[in-house]
Amino acid sequence: MRTIAVMNQKGGVGKTTTAVNVAAVLAAEKNRVLVVDMDPQANASKWFGVRLGLEDRCGLLDVLLEGAALDECIQTVPACPGIDLVPSAWALRKAETGLVGAPGSETRLRRALSKLGKRWDYIFIDCPPTLGQLSMNALAAAGEVLIPVEASTEAIEGLVQLKTTIGLVREHVAGCKNLAVTGVVVCRFDSPTAFEPEAVALLRQTLGKEVFRAMVRKNVRIKESYSFGRPVISHSPSSSGAEDYRTVAAELVKRRPTA
Repeated sequence: MRTIAVMNQKGGVGKTTTAVNVAAVLAAEKNRVLVVDMDPQANASKWFGVRLGLEDRCGLLDVLLEGAALDECIQTVPACPGIDLVPSAWALRKAETGLVGAPGSETRLRRALSKLGKRWDYIFIDCPPTLGQLSMNALAAAGEVLIPVEASTEAIEGLVQLKTTIGLVREHVAGCKNLAVTGVVVCRFDSPTAFEPEAVALLRQTLGKEVFRAMVRKNVRIKESYSFGRPVISHSPSSSGAEDYRTVAAELVKRRPTA
């Protein structure tokens, strides 16, 4: 079983898009997949057609703060056979303050997941675009980190900060000494744009094999699929977006994280 935190502290880079669509591809290939939505914006949940209202309780919040059973939060996703989902809601933002100073606060999610056994081949944790308590829980629960980025020089600066955080978790949180980066995926790539190929070349020069060979091109079908509450491989299976995420998933399967 592989547990993968999908993370970037910068919003709008394709983080949730990548978590949802790679998970969907792997599920379509008969893998058992769990997606844990750790972002209070709940975009991963909405992408799978699950929308909790402002007044709905967020079971994941009870898991993190009260020690409730994570098993009770898991939902199946009718549009994506093979995927189970732990949905999020805006109420989950309360965990950012509720966990501060609490004993074992960084490992609440890991302990909850450990009680579920090895039911899945892959667990994807969609992280918020901040490095707070929720993201720390995701990193402590994961064995590896997948980092989606846009093709820009700013991406390198953000990666340095994120990798520093991963190093701190590895060093200071019990049980995380093997936490490592699986790779960096370039998303929303627009080849006709003059600076984007140059930015990708710089990323590869700086990070080497850590950057996936597969990239995700800009594609309107990906945006549309969110509105329809289903991954792009279901919404538009022959689109370039679906093709790109199949390629990313295939590379992920072959890769192993590096420190």
